[in-house]
Amino acid sequence: MLADCDAGNVVTAAQAGAQTGLRLLPVLLALVPLLYMVQELTVRLGIFTGRGFGELVRARFGPLCAGLAAAGLIVAVLGSLVTEFTGVAGVGEMFGVSRVVSLPLAVVALFGIVLTGSHRRVDRIAIAIGVFDLAFFAVAWSARPQFHLMVREMTHLPIGDREFGYLAAALIGATFNPWMVFYQQAAVADTAGGAASGAKNLASARIETAVGAVLTQLLTGAVLLAAAATLSAHGQPRSLGSIGEIGNALVAELGPFAGRLLFGAGVLGAALVAAIVSSLALAWGLGEVFGYKTSLEARPTRAPWFYAAYALSVAGSACFVWLSPDLVSLNVAAQVVNALMLPFVVVMLVALSMTVLPKAHRPQGLYLWLVIVVGSIVSAAGVWGAIRGWRPL
Repeated sequence: MLADCDAGNVVTAAQAGAQTGLRLLPVLLALVPLLYMVQELTVRLGIFTGRGFGELVRARFGPLCAGLAAAGLIVAVLGSLVTEFTGVAGVGEMFGVSRVVSLPLAVVALFGIVLTGSHRRVDRIAIAIGVFDLAFFAVAWSARPQFHLMVREMTHLPIGDREFGYLAAALIGATFNPWMVFYQQAAVADTAGGAASGAKNLASARIETAVGAVLTQLLTGAVLLAAAATLSAHGQPRSLGSIGEIGNALVAELGPFAGRLLFGAGVLGAALVAAIVSSLALAWGLGEVFGYKTSLEARPTRAPWFYAAYALSVAGSACFVWLSPDLVSLNVAAQVVNALMLPFVVVMLVALSMTVLPKAHRPQGLYLWLVIVVGSIVSAAGVWGAIRGWRPL
């Protein structure tokens, strides 16, 4: 769940705060319940079936749906990885380090983490890196937001405005990355230990997922709040051009070095954790759809396609960013694409949970209707905002 507050999420939240002030903060926080419900369904499916999302889609709905899921996963992961490496390059350039140096170092670090050969070790390293995300709370505090202005802005939502709708769709897509479903379900299935201990595993996983859903949205909200307080001066919208520009503006109160260090640690931590999670999601998801061995507990010689998919996605995305400009608009557009894929993910999750789970663990009654109704509303809002506000990069 920490990976959900990734570099693309940070940039999108900063752009939303810079252009609309705090008007999108209620939208961001209102996504917490659906974020929890979507991830909680993946936990149930992983524990009680022992199989990943792609494998279940293939088994239950056939190769065509599995292929569509795999195509969506590839688009989402590659878009996400590009934004993560954009974040790495941007942080490096804030400190005068060329992307020729920062990107290869990041690739080597990501290879080294996954080649440890242990799921638990990868989890621990990723969480340790993700702790740096907490720097965003300090960034928000240093921005000294005026709370009376916050309340006034949040009560006036320009629902009909195209830019507002587009940025709302981007925040929805940033919150519901399709790869997070593939990753969490595969990770749970890889470590659950069978359905016999399912009830115990489910209780603890629900707590972790709930805490993660709240934490990731609060972290993203902190970035939006800081951007609104520092970049949306006097209510005038401002378009951002780079990670460095965001960092320099958000942390002006802390001084040039300390501020950049704090913001850079947060973005770098977010980018690296998300790069690990999204690329592993791709390797797992493709393996589930196409039937090759997928496990972090297996050495590369025993699961060559799994590690090859991981390595190619990481190295290819880094090369793309190496050759491309650092565009904030690219980050935002990648999140909007995620919003367009959300309906498919929600429909597949609900359909799988109602057909492959043991009857005692299927969503029922009010909870089921909440998932369907809230999922439909958020999906419709994301698609509407994306279509209405879409424009070429």
